[in-house]
Amino acid sequence: MKITKVEVFEVQARRPEWRPVLCRIYTDEGIYGDGEAALAYCNGAPAAAGMIKDLASLIIGMDPLDNEVIWDKLYKCTFWGQNGGPVVFAGISAIDIALWDIKGKYFNVPVYKLLGGKRRDYIRTYASQLQFGWGLDVCKDSLTMSAPHDAVTVQDYVDNAMKAVKEGYDCIKIDFFTYDPNDGHAYTDEECCRLLSPYYVNVVEERVKAVREAIGPNVDIIMENHSRPDAQSAVQLGRAVQKYNIFYFEEPNTPTPKTAKFISDKLEMPISHGERVYSRWQYAPYFEDQAIQVIQPDIGNCGGLTEAKKICDMAYVYDISVQAHVCASPLSTAAALHLEAVIPNFVIHEHHVFNLHDYNRELCTVDFQPVNGRFKVPEEPGLGAEISPWAIEHSIKYVVE
Repeated sequence: MKITKVEVFEVQARRPEWRPVLCRIYTDEGIYGDGEAALAYCNGAPAAAGMIKDLASLIIGMDPLDNEVIWDKLYKCTFWGQNGGPVVFAGISAIDIALWDIKGKYFNVPVYKLLGGKRRDYIRTYASQLQFGWGLDVCKDSLTMSAPHDAVTVQDYVDNAMKAVKEGYDCIKIDFFTYDPNDGHAYTDEECCRLLSPYYVNVVEERVKAVREAIGPNVDIIMENHSRPDAQSAVQLGRAVQKYNIFYFEEPNTPTPKTAKFISDKLEMPISHGERVYSRWQYAPYFEDQAIQVIQPDIGNCGGLTEAKKICDMAYVYDISVQAHVCASPLSTAAALHLEAVIPNFVIHEHHVFNLHDYNRELCTVDFQPVNGRFKVPEEPGLGAEISPWAIEHSIKYVVE
C-alpha cells in the first residue's frame, strides 16, 4: 500500500476565530485516514496548514503502515523537526494521526487495539473551561468568542459549576483569574504577572471558595491558569487555594522545568503542564526533576499518537499521570479517547466547552459527547470518526500528490 495524495483543509468554521486545520491521506488501495493539527485557536492555524503541505511532499509513495519510519523521516529530515515547536509538531501530528486512522481501517480494528488494547471501556471526563459558560443551552448556535455567559461574578462561577455537576460530571476545570468582577474585562498579562496585590489573590480565592462550597467535597476542581502568571504569582495563588482540595493546578506559569520545579516544591497540590511542551525530548527534564505530577500532551501538536504514546510511557516510569489536552475538533477527541483507553497512567479526559458548540460539533461525522461525565471508547475501525462533508465543503483545500 502506498500514499498517493494528501489533502489539507483550512476549515472556515461558522465562528471566524475558530480555525481547525485538518488533513486526509489517500492510498492506492482506496483507504484514507484523517488527522488534525491542533492549533485551531488564537494564532498559528495558517502556519500549521503550510507545515502539513510541506511535510506531505515527503511521504508521497511511502507505505502508510510504516508510521514509525515516516515519523522519524519527518522529525529528522526537515531540519526544523529536531527541538521543534508547535507548528512543526502540529504538522507531524496531523499526518501521524491520519496514518493511525488508515492502519486501523486496514486491519479493521479501532486504533486502541493497535496501541496495545484498552484497559477501560469508559473514560472519566471533566467539564473544561467553565469561565466561558457551560451547557448546551449556552452553546447552541453561539458564534462569537465572547459569549454573554462568561463568568464575572462569584455567582456566575457557582452557576456554571452547578450546571456541569447536575449533568453528571464529578470534576470541573475553571480559570478563576479570567475576568474582573467590577467591569468584566479580561485580565491582562500585566495584571496577572509578578507579585500580586491582595486584591487579585482575594478575587481568585473568593471564587474558588464559593465553587467548592457549592459543589461539595466529592467533585474535583482543576484550577487553570493558562500560563499567564509567573512563578511567583502562581505560588501566591496556589497557596491561597490549595486548602480547597485542588485536583491539580494547570499551567501555573510559562512551562520551563526549573520554574515548574520551583512551584511544585512550594505547593501542596499537584502541578500540570503539557499543552505547550512538544515531543519526548522536551518532556524528559520535567520527568527527571519530578517538576510536574500530571502531563497534558496534545496529540494534535506534540507529535501525534506515535509520539504521545511514547511520552505517556516515559511518564509512567516516573509515576506521573496523564490527561490529554483536547481543544480542537471532535477528531482530536477521538484520538485522545483511544490513547487514554490504553495507557496505565491515565487520570481523566478533558471535555472543552468548545466541544459543546455547534460550530465545532458539525466538523466531524460523529458528535462525541459524554454521558454522566463518562465517555464510551470508540469501537469502529480507525479513529471511529471522519471529517464531515460540511467541513470539507467549507474549507480552503490544498492538494499534495
